[in-house]
Amino acid sequence: MSEEKQLKYDKAYLRIAKEWAKLSYCKRKQVGAIIVKNRMIISDGYNGTPTGFENLCEDQNGSTKWYVLHAEANAISKVAGSTQSSKEATLYITLSPCKECSKLIFQAGIIRVVYSKAYKDTSGLEFLKKAGVTIVHIED
Repeated sequence: MSEEKQLKYDKAYLRIAKEWAKLSYCKRKQVGAIIVKNRMIISDGYNGTPTGFENLCEDQNGSTKWYVLHAEANAISKVAGSTQSSKEATLYITLSPCKECSKLIFQAGIIRVVYSKAYKDTSGLEFLKKAGVTIVHIED
């Protein structure tokens, strides 16, 4: 695929991830993720509480509860419970991954990460680059 066409697809999938982020009940930050393989969406996720928990991401002080799942962790967990494989897939995410999620991304076999906003801690991106994962930053 040409670079121009790839960029067109990357921007389109990022727009979908941004729409998915709007489904999050989190007030501090809404993040969306889409996993794509062979130009087909195989999983999606947004940050939020585990299934069965009340949809309140923050405590009374406005701090994020420790058990809130990140968007990419939700998408990877979802694909793990399906018949799909994320091996050699691309992850589209509205916020670059934290260091914990970057380990999940690598272990899930994802080979490319496209994100729109940088997370304050870039150690997750640094880990993924070191692991050979292609990183693409596309500004809003």
